[in-house]
Amino acid sequence: MLRFYKKAVLIFSALLIISGILSYICIQNTFLNIPLLPHQDTQIKWRPEIDSDQYSGGQSTNRLNDTEYMLDMDAFVSSAIEHPYSALALRFIDSDGQAKLIDLSKYSTVSFNVKCSIENTLTFIVFTYDEKLSKKDDFLTYRAPSMFFTCNPQWQRIQVDLSRLELQLWWFYMFQVNLSHNDYFLDKVAKIQFSTTGQSPTDVTTRIQINQLELRARDWSVLTILAIVLGLIWTCAVIIFFRYHKRALTAELEQKLIKERPLIAYQQLSLQANRDKSKEALLKFLATEYANPELNLEITASSVGISRTKVNEILKLELGFTFTGYLNKLRLTEAARLLSESKDANIAEVAYSVGYKNVSYFNKLFKAEFSCTPKAYQQVV
Repeated sequence: MLRFYKKAVLIFSALLIISGILSYICIQNTFLNIPLLPHQDTQIKWRPEIDSDQYSGGQSTNRLNDTEYMLDMDAFVSSAIEHPYSALALRFIDSDGQAKLIDLSKYSTVSFNVKCSIENTLTFIVFTYDEKLSKKDDFLTYRAPSMFFTCNPQWQRIQVDLSRLELQLWWFYMFQVNLSHNDYFLDKVAKIQFSTTGQSPTDVTTRIQINQLELRARDWSVLTILAIVLGLIWTCAVIIFFRYHKRALTAELEQKLIKERPLIAYQQLSLQANRDKSKEALLKFLATEYANPELNLEITASSVGISRTKVNEILKLELGFTFTGYLNKLRLTEAARLLSESKDANIAEVAYSVGYKNVSYFNKLFKAEFSCTPKAYQQVV
């Protein structure tokens, strides 16, 4: 059994290592960070687009300083009209540079670092295509959930939860959409945009810088597949372990019974032929009286007519056991025979029939002798 257990430990150790490697790989693919900057290295292609209130009669302007390594823009918000703004958008494109809608539904957050030369309040906007309302190039008709954030002369990390953006009230009134229909979907996104707000400083140029812009995804299906695969692997491993454990235990027990057959009380004892009547009388007495729960060294010596020392001496020389060790060997071997003959045999009744008054003590001795409980022994032999 020791050899079997060593192999089992090696196999389970290998499975643990494999499970750890698979878990690491799957976790890495569950929580993905997709950088949008630097521009040339991103997996999601986009082009910069600037926007301002000039298209509605305003005088706000913006100038791009960099869009390769960071979004760097000088924004001038003019107070010439009631709702001025200046914005920079990332318009998503295909491999040919044509505008396209992309699926961002698997991404949970957008995060970035931001710094403004003058304290400012900006907004992050996601333009999502509405099948019933949206017109291809008219972004006013898109559902545009957004989130406000502050910006100051020190770099700060902003994290946007894409599931908790809000639609602006004016959009509902402009397109006569019921206020209760405030849901949005990220499976058709045209662009994301950073824009000034009604609380941005006016008639002054503000430098806005954004870097380390990235999308973060949580694809729980990967962990689901991992759980299923690991569950199947470990279930099969456990089933195989118990199947081979039963075989190994059965083989060991069979070898043990064969090896100890000369000690079985109900068979002829394989002692060397001798003329010592004391030995013969002692062995015959134990072979017939071992089931007596009151049997002890004193009773045996008295019944056979030899001293206690002589009893131990005979058993030690002939069989290598003390009186107690040999008596337990006889009883446990007989108990093993009874258990192997009937899988329905009552453990307590077997214990009593071979001379044990305490079932717990019998179970303890049996497990020490055969490396398994009496109940388990019944099932494997």
